[in-house]
Amino acid sequence: MLWSSLAAFTAAAGPVPPFQLTALSFGIAFLATLGVWAVQGRLQVQRFALPGPAWLLGVGGLFGYHALYFAALKLAPPAEASLICYLWPLLIVLGSTLVTRTRLHGWHVAGALMGLGGTALLIGPSGFSGAHAAGYGAALLAAFTWAGYSILSRRLAHVPSDAVGAFVGATALLAGLAHLALAQLGLEAWTSPGPAGWAAIMALGLGPVGLAFFVWDHGVKHGDVALLGALSYGAPLLSTLILVTLGTAPATPTLAAACLLIVGGAALASRDMLRAGLRR
Repeated sequence: MLWSSLAAFTAAAGPVPPFQLTALSFGIAFLATLGVWAVQGRLQVQRFALPGPAWLLGVGGLFGYHALYFAALKLAPPAEASLICYLWPLLIVLGSTLVTRTRLHGWHVAGALMGLGGTALLIGPSGFSGAHAAGYGAALLAAFTWAGYSILSRRLAHVPSDAVGAFVGATALLAGLAHLALAQLGLEAWTSPGPAGWAAIMALGLGPVGLAFFVWDHGVKHGDVALLGALSYGAPLLSTLILVTLGTAPATPTLAAACLLIVGGAALASRDMLRAGLRR
């Protein structure tokens, strides 16, 4: 639900360049984390003394995914780039058995494929062209990056989810440096947001690029990874419904069909959980 608000808040932020927006929103998430730690009396330097693999995976996942995603949007049409990026939930479903050592059922895969089909309907018809091969490659790498980050986080279940606070801080720093480097090349320029833009950026930092990463980290470390992957296709669906509610996207029969596919796929992937709930 947090990630579904990403598109609406990003649009409300105005014409802020991607890496500037990333630096500001992740910076707010980091400051909010420091505030929570301070209130809890746990604001200590030792909180940043994390194992090397945790730093590599956390920063590589958060910053690496966003850098590749922005590159994909620059090098390829947004619809095609977004559709390729949304392979990550399916990749999580397929790769979940590598870390959980549990059996992958056919309904997990079928539910994820239905979600991918519904997402394809939401994004619209795609006309893939070889001229945008570099953008498609960046989008595919982004999908594998986020899926890999999510799956491998299970191996670091002993690292508390609080560590995400350090990762968002490092991501904010790297995004700021990327913005400065691109500004030197004339590819990005600092844009001052208005009051509404700052409010949207604050909301981004507290929600979709703040709290969302903490709860996702807890989920992939302690929950059903295959089920989480399939349910993740709810994010683009809820995002579209929010845009429809705000009047920035039309309600169409295609949207209804996408709803049926994504919700049906989520229900199928949740079969075991739903049955257990009914038995209880």
